[in-house]
Amino acid sequence: MNEVEGLRFRRLNRPQVITDDLQTPQSKGSSSYSGKVFRVVLVSLGVFLLFPLLVVCLILESPIQPEVLRLSEPPVMSGCYEPNLALRDAQRLFEDQILGPESIVNIGDVLYTGTADGKILKLVGSTEAEPVCGRPLGMRVGPNGTLFVADAYLGLFEVNPTTGEVTRLVSGGQVVAGRKLSFINDLDVTRDGRKVYFTDSSSRWQRRDYLLLIMEATADGRVLEYDVDSGEVTVVMENLRFPNGIQLLPDEESVLVAETTMARIRRVHVSGLNKGGMDMFVENLPGFPDNIRPSSTGGYWVAMSTVRPNPGFSLMDFLAQRPWMKKLVFKIFSREVLMKMAQPYSLVVELHDGGVCTRSLHDPQGLVTGYISEAHEHDGYLYLGSFRSPYISRLQLR
Repeated sequence: MNEVEGLRFRRLNRPQVITDDLQTPQSKGSSSYSGKVFRVVLVSLGVFLLFPLLVVCLILESPIQPEVLRLSEPPVMSGCYEPNLALRDAQRLFEDQILGPESIVNIGDVLYTGTADGKILKLVGSTEAEPVCGRPLGMRVGPNGTLFVADAYLGLFEVNPTTGEVTRLVSGGQVVAGRKLSFINDLDVTRDGRKVYFTDSSSRWQRRDYLLLIMEATADGRVLEYDVDSGEVTVVMENLRFPNGIQLLPDEESVLVAETTMARIRRVHVSGLNKGGMDMFVENLPGFPDNIRPSSTGGYWVAMSTVRPNPGFSLMDFLAQRPWMKKLVFKIFSREVLMKMAQPYSLVVELHDGGVCTRSLHDPQGLVTGYISEAHEHDGYLYLGSFRSPYISRLQLR
């Protein structure tokens, strides 16, 4: 081989491509191995974190046995339900002096309410305590100027606000038609004072368990009648899902009943030709109704502390058809935590015949009027009760 050929041979073999080609697959193999290690570590960490949760879910019993609940798609919040800030104009009264003023009544210009610590309070510039009960909820004024009070635990009472005398009419825990009165909620009284109609929200759950009652969707609520003359208690309607607020209609032959879990209001016939029957007053409300009270225009004020946003996401509607998820939620979280997770939205709607909405008042996020339970109209103002806020709100109506 001459010099030129040897030179040409060396030139052809000078680039060390073989060495470079061998390094590239080695680098890829190393990267792939690192990725596998990372995935294994990540999966192991996930299993390590989830294992205790899985054990808890398998071992712990859920406190509820929920049923599949089918709710219609929430109504679009437009038209009469169009969001506004009307309730933000409300004024807070007796702030930090009271807790959970659920229901409000007036005798003349004097207001009364019941609070979470079991007191019936007379609101006259300052609070004056009347006799202590368990947990007073619904309140009404009878024809003789006495207060009729529904106590969630202790029963129905008649209270003389002048003398302070208290008479128990019905005992909490009393068995009626084979079932206990476990969660007495609201009431109304006929004009002659001879009949008291009241709701027992559940025979399984008590007032302190209302969140469990809502999530389980138990259909064991009832509407009952108390006869003042005979002292007899009879069942008017049963198998309701969380019957809550109750309001006699002007003819006193039927009552409106808020069926909270179902986001609707039923009309239950308590006397007359249709006695024992029931029909729909309004269904598919934009929130979950609490107490019902008359308005000065011939309609009814309905208070709601939680809405079913549309557009938006309604957690209650989402969970309604997923009972397994409800059970899981209550295995993992306490009721206190779940309450903090709930987003308050105060809404009061005025309904007229046929359940037609004529006005709505809103406080998104419940910043001024949180956790409302009732809207009581008196002398041009709307007084808003609450099941947990430390105040009463007052809104001037326009």
